[in-house]
Amino acid sequence: LDTADVAKIKAAGMKLGLSTHDIEELDRALAFEPDYAALGPVYPTILKKMKWHQQGLPRVSEWKTRIGDIPLVGIGGMSVERAAGVLEAGADIVSVVTDITLNPDPETRVRQWIEATR
Repeated sequence: LDTADVAKIKAAGMKLGLSTHDIEELDRALAFEPDYAALGPVYPTILKKMKWHQQGLPRVSEWKTRIGDIPLVGIGGMSVERAAGVLEAGADIVSVVTDITLNPDPETRVRQWIEATR
């Protein structure tokens, strides 16, 4: 982002979403006026090694209070069973990878996700 032409990105109609993991990153992200902000990992994640530990649902609520109307994406350790709690805590969206890709029946799991997030 230090060298990105954010105005040009937005003028091209592209959406700018930024992942955050701590207050410093959130403050920096908000300075770019993103179209959405992500918080993670909400739960422990196996997708990639991270220096941050799980943030938890109280942090989701805190982030939503801080960012107001900007859509908040909950990332990290998501499952169909956890989705409702993350949305209730303030996330507008949940992002999922391994709960689908590592599922023995990914097509069924996608349908479950659609039902859980409608």
